[in-house]
Amino acid sequence: MPSNSEEFYKKLRVQLYDTALWPSEYLYKFIVTTNSEKIEQIESLFDNMGAVINTKESKNGKYTSVSINVKMKNPDAVIEKYKEVSEKVEGVISL
Repeated sequence: MPSNSEEFYKKLRVQLYDTALWPSEYLYKFIVTTNSEKIEQIESLFDNMGAVINTKESKNGKYTSVSINVKMKNPDAVIEKYKEVSEKVEGVISL
């Protein structure tokens, strides 16, 4: 994990508190190489959370974006989920 990632999460936490009333809907966006196993890994991390999940392949089919809209209780929960996805899904890019 890059050394600046903790700084990124601190800034994100402040922005989330400043821009929303919690609990709130949050839209996660991830990009992975088009691989059904990786997509299923991401989806499984949001099981039983009432998440609405959409996937879309890139024009050439090499990458897939995974958009997940889910109600989160607070910014800390949002950040924990980002960390969980990055730890468990190899090569994922979080947007």
